[in-house]
Amino acid sequence: MNLRDLVYGLYARRVEGRLDHDQVPKHIGLILDGNRRWAKASGGTAAEGHKAGADKITEFLGWCAETEVEVATLWLLSTDNFDRPEEELTALFGIIEDTVRGLAADGRWRVHHVGALDLLPGHTQAVLKEAEEATTGNTGILVNVAVGYGGRQEIADAVRSLLLEHAQKGTSFEELAETVDVERISEHLYTRGQPDPDLVIRTSGEQRLSGFMLWQSAHSEYYFCEVFWPAFRKVDFLRALRDYAARHRRYGA
Repeated sequence: MNLRDLVYGLYARRVEGRLDHDQVPKHIGLILDGNRRWAKASGGTAAEGHKAGADKITEFLGWCAETEVEVATLWLLSTDNFDRPEEELTALFGIIEDTVRGLAADGRWRVHHVGALDLLPGHTQAVLKEAEEATTGNTGILVNVAVGYGGRQEIADAVRSLLLEHAQKGTSFEELAETVDVERISEHLYTRGQPDPDLVIRTSGEQRLSGFMLWQSAHSEYYFCEVFWPAFRKVDFLRALRDYAARHRRYGA
């Protein structure tokens, strides 16, 4: 361990010691951004950047467990990412599949896919389904893996699901228009039954949501971190929690 690592370790323990666990967010949404830029800065390939980012996930979930976070939503692949070169996407799908298998094999987490499953390759769909089924009985953190996810796509899918449900019941459009409200749409989201994220973290310095959990983040707090995701450290995580704890959430009041 070098002097810099020692200093960061001491600082992290100091921040953690002052953290009020009663003010820790129960659901954290995470936009894992900056993998490719991290790789480019270190002379690596995009695939190496994605692999380094994937390796960071288990460490991050360990920090969440230590601070009593209950739900973590990890944005691994957006619907916009489908425009990337085929070679990069093929490698990325392989990394995602290995990551999801690892989360399931760990035994601590409950894995749940959020996203448009039918847009993904068949083998990726199978891995996600198997991981979810294998971890149903686990009692640890609920880990939402957002793969093939887009906020607008989710809302469109939720409305479509609501319409199909009522079509099967024979509900008229007039009756449906009278009953549609926020709660009914929420019941058809990918995250139905879950609490909305209290805190959304985005790495790499970008300060936008890019469509992440548009519906659920209406009252979320946001924390934008300059560091690229593969270089994200525990001290960065603790700073985000400290910043969150210092805010006064008013929910429009």
